Amino acid sequence: MVQIGAALPSAGVGASADALAGVAQAAERMGLGSVWTYERLLRPTQPIPMGGAGGPVMSGPPEWADAYDPIETLAYVAAKTESIRLGTSVVAALLHGPVVLARRLATLDRLSGGRLMAGLGQGWMEQEFTAAGVPMARRGAGFEEHLEVMRAVWGPNPVRHDGRFYRVPESEIGPKPVRPGGPSVLVGAATPPAVDRAARLGLGLCLVVFDWDALRGTVAAYRRTAEAAGHDVASLPLVVQVNGAVTGGGAVDERAPLTGAVEQVADDLIELDRLGADHVFWLMIDQDEQLDVLGRLGEAYAERSGGS
Repeated sequence: MVQIGAALPSAGVGASADALAGVAQAAERMGLGSVWTYERLLRPTQPIPMGGAGGPVMSGPPEWADAYDPIETLAYVAAKTESIRLGTSVVAALLHGPVVLARRLATLDRLSGGRLMAGLGQGWMEQEFTAAGVPMARRGAGFEEHLEVMRAVWGPNPVRHDGRFYRVPESEIGPKPVRPGGPSVLVGAATPPAVDRAARLGLGLCLVVFDWDALRGTVAAYRRTAEAAGHDVASLPLVVQVNGAVTGGGAVDERAPLTGAVEQVADDLIELDRLGADHVFWLMIDQDEQLDVLGRLGEAYAERSGGS
């Protein structure tokens, strides 16, 4: 069965130590599978280009101006919980040096007893790349090399890397993650090349769902490529992020996949289970209602799946 996850209150006016601990501990008591946070370095005061010059623009939501760091947030939550999985969706990896980021994630993985699911993306906001002092041209081949360096850091000592974008002198680097090879890594992918990269490297996938046919096609292409590259497809984690909400009210006539009333989304979870997804979580559920709604959803889903 696909595991239901909760979004942590890690940004905006509702973010606090008490709120983070409260949501994570309640989600664990309820039997939810995971809690999730994300990375946002800043909120530009000017319109944000979404697809390069001349493309559509957006204004950053107010909560972006006060977003807790995801790794420190999950380290705190790890200390307040015992078993629930801890996920990022996503950390913009290119805004960090690969050795530094690998060590921070390995430390979090060790402190949490191996509960980390490290969702990593390239980043997309020009202003964040400027603030981090990293060229946006680093995306693509630079992101792939970044991932390779991180996996080398998580592997056996000594570590050495001589690449196009990054160099690591032969060194002993630790701590190492709980599992050999590193924590569960999910690549946040929104384009076919990004999906192909995750599959070739044998990494998990974190997808935002907009349309069922598109989701099925993306998952099928990812698994074909991963299998062709010699990876064990069944072992690669698949996480679905829903940029929408589950509501506690009545049925919704027009809705996107995995959004709408509890009963409707419970039916959708059966379809998501058929796709082999491991975790799903929602970003836009009202925080005051989230745990109640997800609890009801879990019960409805268990009924439909026979409690298996």
